[in-house]
Amino acid sequence: MQFFKSVFGFIFAILAGLLIIISLIIVTLIYAIILRFGGVNAVQIANKLSKIWAHYVLFCSGARLKVFGKDLIRPKETYVFVSNHRSYLDIPVCAIATDNTFKFLAKDELGKAPFLGYIIRTLYITVKRQSVRDRVMSLKKMESELKQGVSVFLYPEGSRNKTNELLTEFLDGAFTVAINTGTPIAVCTIYDTRKILQPGNLFKLIPGKVNAWWEQPIETKGMTKKDIPALKEKVRGLMEKRIQG
Repeated sequence: MQFFKSVFGFIFAILAGLLIIISLIIVTLIYAIILRFGGVNAVQIANKLSKIWAHYVLFCSGARLKVFGKDLIRPKETYVFVSNHRSYLDIPVCAIATDNTFKFLAKDELGKAPFLGYIIRTLYITVKRQSVRDRVMSLKKMESELKQGVSVFLYPEGSRNKTNELLTEFLDGAFTVAINTGTPIAVCTIYDTRKILQPGNLFKLIPGKVNAWWEQPIETKGMTKKDIPALKEKVRGLMEKRIQG
């Protein structure tokens, strides 16, 4: 049975990959047109396109998403969104999970990928994680976006969790930005994406259910850098509670 499951996962991954790659080429051209002629609303229009494409990616991947607590997130409010990260599928899940316009924080290396790199360079905020200077600049860029009413989305673990632990250590970035700007933190916990697409195994895709759960946003006004450790633990506790069920 395990053998047939592996063969099915391999074939399904190849077919899904081909469909997603073809759509990526088409979507990149549409993004280019939007960013060239969309004017002041270009980012908002591109963000809506991202959500449509995210639905398509999850459909091709056989992921059936259900979002809980979405009513807790106000579409016109500005937030620092944070989520756990165990699979590449977390990105389209996050895009669909909220109606707000936002920008992801992404590692600089992704901006070099064919087609996808163009989208990341133009619509995301990128950071060279090895560079202290670049990390500081990325924080300033996020603060600037928040002040303009555009939310930001970060994975406080920094990268995908490839361990057997529920969560890896949280970095300070998301919490620093939220406190510096007095922006509420909105916590989204994703579970079961790893069962569909495991880290480091792009050639095994098993259809299944994915759940995303929002919490009541956490206010940060009046907080200082001294509050970062406690804030991190609060967010971590919320995520762990959801993951453990």
